[in-house]
Amino acid sequence: MILTIIINKPTLAVMRSVTPISLAALAVGALALAGCSATGTADESDGPNVVATTTQVADFTRELAGEQVELTQLVSPNQSAHDFDPSAAQLLALTNADALVINGGGLETWLDDAIDASGFDGVVIDASTGIELVAGGHDHDHDHGDEADDHSEEEHAEDEHAEDEHAEDEHAEEEHSEDDHAHEDGNPHIWTDPVLAAEMVENIATGLADLDGVDAEAIETAESDYLDVLDELDHWIHESVDQVPAEERLLVTNHDAFTYFVAAYDITYVGSIIPGFDDNAEPSAAELDELIHAIEETGVQAVFSEQSIAPDAAETIAREAGVTVYSGEDALYGDSLGVAGSDGETYVGSQVHNVRLIVQSWGVEATELPSILQD
Repeated sequence: MILTIIINKPTLAVMRSVTPISLAALAVGALALAGCSATGTADESDGPNVVATTTQVADFTRELAGEQVELTQLVSPNQSAHDFDPSAAQLLALTNADALVINGGGLETWLDDAIDASGFDGVVIDASTGIELVAGGHDHDHDHGDEADDHSEEEHAEDEHAEDEHAEDEHAEEEHSEDDHAHEDGNPHIWTDPVLAAEMVENIATGLADLDGVDAEAIETAESDYLDVLDELDHWIHESVDQVPAEERLLVTNHDAFTYFVAAYDITYVGSIIPGFDDNAEPSAAELDELIHAIEETGVQAVFSEQSIAPDAAETIAREAGVTVYSGEDALYGDSLGVAGSDGETYVGSQVHNVRLIVQSWGVEATELPSILQD
């Protein structure tokens, strides 16, 4: 078989400046795809080619489409969704894709470069459409004795931010018209709240049903069934968490990936080791000292590592603060789902895993898992 690869100069320039992939590597990736060899990230099907960026949206897509689509998942299990560089084979899968399912909300900072490098011109299905993002991440604000002053300062900051936003509105609208994937700046970890995950599923289902070669009615049926599962998951989490008084629901994690989860279940987010919601950031010594002080001051009993982040910092913070660390198999699933056979292999499994461990750290056991969540 003779394989010819034609790349125009603008695309090659983008690939050289953004994604360091040699032509030799690209050819190897193309041969692998052309020979139908298994890459470990694609599900074979005779339906339309669909690429999903993150582990969560890929899992949602599988729940909805089953074998109706040929699905390629970009981010691997236990891999950060923030720091990602698609391979040559993945770029070629994107080149041939009929649709691209994304988390959206600014999570995939590498996405536009990947689209430019691959020449993808299919349908983009943005799972975050219509979901209001929480701006920024949690600050390490632990002065609980001066909440009134904090609130006043926040209002002042919001006023200044509002003025800045007003000045930038016209520019932002222009950028949005140029970039279909533009989204307001905010925390993109929306899936951690099952209610918002249900909205993501609805967005994905709508996009998949419009693709040629899929059974729209089957998508709709799968959507209804899965939404029932997510609704039951939400109820189960409430029951498990509500066993603990609100003032005792305290959480410290590796990075600020659980904003929507803690808001949904009235949990106090004491802080994160890595500042902000991008797990590539580096905490300063002062920030780590502040977090240790907050743990001691508030009575937090545990620090949670995350599966996709090295546990060293979490283990050090826990040791310094004299509290339990949850790492290894007991780490939370944050940015990524887990490998096949793990508790976090699916979205529902990851949420069940996280909740069981979090409430355990508060001294109780999660309530009995409904049968609909055990499949």
